[in-house]
Amino acid sequence: MSVRHILLAATLASLVALSPLPASSQTLRYANQGELKSLDPYTLKETTTIAHHAHVYEGLVTRDKQLKIAPALAESWETPTPTHWRFHLRHNVKFHNGDPFTADDVLFSAQRVRANGSNFLSNVPPDAKFVKIDDYTVDVMLDAPNPILISQWDGWYIMDKKWCEEHDAVAPTPASATTPSYASLHENGTGPFTIESHQPGVKTVFKPFAGWWGKPEHNLKEIVFTPIGSDATRVAALLSGEVDVVEPVPLQDIQRVNASGVATVLNGPEIRTIFLGMDQSRDELLYSSVKGKNPFKDIRVREAFYKAIDIEAIKNRVMRGLATPSALMVAPQLYALSKDFTRPKYDPDGAKKLLAEAGYSDGFEVTMDCPNDRYVNDAAICQAVVGMLARIGVKVDLLAQPKALYFAKVLKPGGFKTSFYLLGWTPASMDSHNVLHDILGCRDDPKDSTRGEANLGGYCNKELDALTDKILVETDTAKRDQMIKQAFEISIRDYAYIPLHQQALSWGVSKKVKLTQRADNQVLLYWATKTEE
Repeated sequence: MSVRHILLAATLASLVALSPLPASSQTLRYANQGELKSLDPYTLKETTTIAHHAHVYEGLVTRDKQLKIAPALAESWETPTPTHWRFHLRHNVKFHNGDPFTADDVLFSAQRVRANGSNFLSNVPPDAKFVKIDDYTVDVMLDAPNPILISQWDGWYIMDKKWCEEHDAVAPTPASATTPSYASLHENGTGPFTIESHQPGVKTVFKPFAGWWGKPEHNLKEIVFTPIGSDATRVAALLSGEVDVVEPVPLQDIQRVNASGVATVLNGPEIRTIFLGMDQSRDELLYSSVKGKNPFKDIRVREAFYKAIDIEAIKNRVMRGLATPSALMVAPQLYALSKDFTRPKYDPDGAKKLLAEAGYSDGFEVTMDCPNDRYVNDAAICQAVVGMLARIGVKVDLLAQPKALYFAKVLKPGGFKTSFYLLGWTPASMDSHNVLHDILGCRDDPKDSTRGEANLGGYCNKELDALTDKILVETDTAKRDQMIKQAFEISIRDYAYIPLHQQALSWGVSKKVKLTQRADNQVLLYWATKTEE
């Protein structure tokens, strides 16, 4: 059988798998390029996974359609002092199994989310002490002021203490776990939907929770999520009516979807930054031809890699113009002084000279880790980078994998297992501090175990960390912005990372469906409505 016939057969098989059950008018079928592997809400801090979990779990606070903080399981809160927060919990809230939601669940969740194996360590600061006042009042005591405390809590969902204890799920499930835990295969949240069935990597079926405390804004009776990795199959499923919502729509198919008459593409700027990172911590790279030393410890090598990347070619050829090149590791919408920064110019000849000065006139070989189903054109971006680095003599062995395998590899316990990689980051707090702390912060800080939580390359500058700590407690906006500027200047001077761009959102939506698109790219179907067939 030819490759063409194999691909055609796979496409038809995928479409058949989607269509054995006739969809009712209120059944919404959603397809994404990536899988939903774990239902444990502390396993993977990744936007699409967080959005899936948001249908069944809730936090003390949430974000509204405009990304503003709003009450959720906490009805209200106040700050009697800058280091003392008091939260008033919502009464008469039930978990999906009928257990009542109380302060005990908040204290338990605050402990669980900061335990080994959690990928959300930095969402709840290590100095935060949770104190139960009564069943519906919780105090949070801090060592120092933290004006963005609740902004950091987006994506931190509350779990049922009793349920976790009964099912041996007190410990969070790490992304690299090879054996699924009970919490990774089952859910018990307080959210607007329950999960009727979950086949990891195959299909997940959501049903409305009749006992939800809130007033539904959707009219759905069912959500059926099916991962479809093939771009062609995903678009075909949308245009044939087999699915109602797909994310993302490949850039080359946007015009065809818009002209179809059955679906449209929701476009908008995203606040996620796509970037390249390098292992700067090991004395010898794990995956490289260079033995006995680490070329990325030399700033000239990092600068050479940066200047070898033709960002305009990536924007125009790979992203078809639907990307905004970035000089910073944070989206311009999230930082007022971002306009003060510009990227170093593309300079392959200068990059070659820098490599020669560093002792690599003949280049070297290195493996690049890249997801192939997580970001818009992620594998194509990585392939473009491979070609650009080849021009300066660097041979890149590209390992592009589905996101489940990618994250399981690079987030392995005992040390991040990558030498050169592509990643995307949306700051959960919608604030530069999150980037400075989680991405640019030194790992293994004895005073802050959460610093550098997503710093896969091990970049470290203590001066930047000191500024980051001051930024967290500074309440004067003008002073704070200047301090953030100083911190970003340090990282740029060090060539800590190679920011690429903010990608554009591209959701394919049936004309029978109305859906809110947020700039954080969370597809939240509890705001979706579907008209009659």
